[in-house]
Amino acid sequence: MIANWDQFLLPYQQAVSELKVKLRGIRKQFENQNQRPPIEFVTGRVKPVPSIEEKMTRRHVAEERLEKDMQDIAGLRIMCQFVEDIYQVVDLLRQRTDLTILEERDYIHNEKPSGYRSYHIVIEYPVQLVTGEKKILAEIQVRTLAMNFWATIEHSLNYKYQGDFPEQLSQRLQRAAEAAFKLDTEMSEIREEIQEAQHYTPKSGGQPGIPPETSHDKED
Repeated sequence: MIANWDQFLLPYQQAVSELKVKLRGIRKQFENQNQRPPIEFVTGRVKPVPSIEEKMTRRHVAEERLEKDMQDIAGLRIMCQFVEDIYQVVDLLRQRTDLTILEERDYIHNEKPSGYRSYHIVIEYPVQLVTGEKKILAEIQVRTLAMNFWATIEHSLNYKYQGDFPEQLSQRLQRAAEAAFKLDTEMSEIREEIQEAQHYTPKSGGQPGIPPETSHDKED
């Protein structure tokens, strides 16, 4: 196995740090133009070594192929309020010249059998090291808050059951995924009302619709 994981993962950590700043910058640019940003907040992580090793074993990934065959060692997640925002974010990413999109997988309208929904983008991102440029593969997941809530719960349960869910639990998760997407659909239908409310400031001097500390202030 890889002798020095810290050295191996350093470029991935740099890529995640840089991409978090850049993706959060999209939100700031919209705000500076007094426009509603399609991004609610951004998180990122480098896959832990035990998870990498487990996936290498499960997917039969050879060590010498790790950098090319494992696309999610560096992972970013972009959260949006509405489904429509997801596709706006995807279009913005397609226009960028500081990264190259290699693959797109739309699991929103083509959900997985489990009910999982998200938009996955695999990118190639150049990291500048003291030894020169190194191109890193990273996966960006774009999803709504409702999709993220369901996916977080499903991910936790997946660890408990090692992917082998009891039939009844699997069915309930599928129904929950459908309910989450129905919520997203309902929110999209009243999107204009929601957006007006979020930017409304009462004449009495009360606070705007958006509380001062919202989820997009998260740093991880």
